Amino acid sequence: MIPYSTQLIEEDDIASVVEILQSSHLTQGAKVEEFEEMLAHYVGARYCVTFNSATSALHAAYSACGIGEGDEIITTPISFVATSNMAVALGAKAVFCDIKPDGNIDEKLIESLITPHTKAIVPVDFAGKPVAIHAINTIARNHNLFVIEDASHALGSDINGQKIGSFADMTVFSFHAIKPITTGEGGAIVTDNEEFAHSLRLFRSHGIVKKQLWNSDMISLGYNFRMTEFAAALGLSQLHKLDRFINVRENIARYYDERFEKHPLFQTIDISPTDQSARHLYPLLLNPELHCVKEEIFTELQTRGLGVQVHYKPIYQNSFYQKNFGIIRLPNAEHFYRSELSIPCHQKMSLNDAEQIADTILDVIGKYAYRGCSF
Repeated sequence: MIPYSTQLIEEDDIASVVEILQSSHLTQGAKVEEFEEMLAHYVGARYCVTFNSATSALHAAYSACGIGEGDEIITTPISFVATSNMAVALGAKAVFCDIKPDGNIDEKLIESLITPHTKAIVPVDFAGKPVAIHAINTIARNHNLFVIEDASHALGSDINGQKIGSFADMTVFSFHAIKPITTGEGGAIVTDNEEFAHSLRLFRSHGIVKKQLWNSDMISLGYNFRMTEFAAALGLSQLHKLDRFINVRENIARYYDERFEKHPLFQTIDISPTDQSARHLYPLLLNPELHCVKEEIFTELQTRGLGVQVHYKPIYQNSFYQKNFGIIRLPNAEHFYRSELSIPCHQKMSLNDAEQIADTILDVIGKYAYRGCSF
């Protein structure tokens, strides 16, 4: 089975982790700081604070902005549930904005959703494609809102050569196993705001500051959301390879673009020549006439060894959200969900793999063309 995305762990990655496992400190050592410094430098931010997951990082980012009971964030429904869950966990409400055909939040619809309760806009760079962050920042400034960019898919993405991580008030990255680089589980927030960085460090470590000798003081509520030393060692080793990994993904994506260009039964997502996507995902968007046979297409592709996936069920369709916030409908998000199919694209693949995958996809989808859907 060729997965839609996966990690690539090499011998030097293993050696980096083993070195830490044989050292005196498995947590709260110097390796985490080294990883933070390197990551901040890579994306062009002043500060980086690492966490044990991107979910923890989102929780911390919302807390640092003072988001709490009765507040609202405006975000996309096409994301993993953590994006909105962590705001809900603080007592806030997620207000879902519909999307554009590429899966990213439609910035033209954001302003109409702003209320006196809105505290932040939380866009997601779907599949690694950068959102319209300049327009979103302008809206936020005009309404005195924070921008927290969930770039869990987008480490290494850029706009006109400027890395994602250098645009928003805070940007969240994920180092889950299948993301652009991995620490196993892990996440980080980058920011240029010193106060945010200070609050984030407190939040991830019980709200405690050390004083003299054994003395310490808990000055705010916090958690144990710290990254381990061996996770940071793996992250450091992987970060040196990030550009190579993205280059492999980009070459595979461009090959797919050529093979699938102007296909009558599905579309691909265009990336602007001025943008670089980390290519965390390579989505196909099935035409409506294939929506009713999508499960059959999905099953046959898996049977033939392609670990395809669907990203994502709109968050508001989950039972928890319907029970607690009511039923809503966003037509573009729902159309996208019916259409989207993520196919293999990752740094373990070769162009020969991509050729075989493209051949299989074209063969399988072609078999279902006659079926169609009745509307």
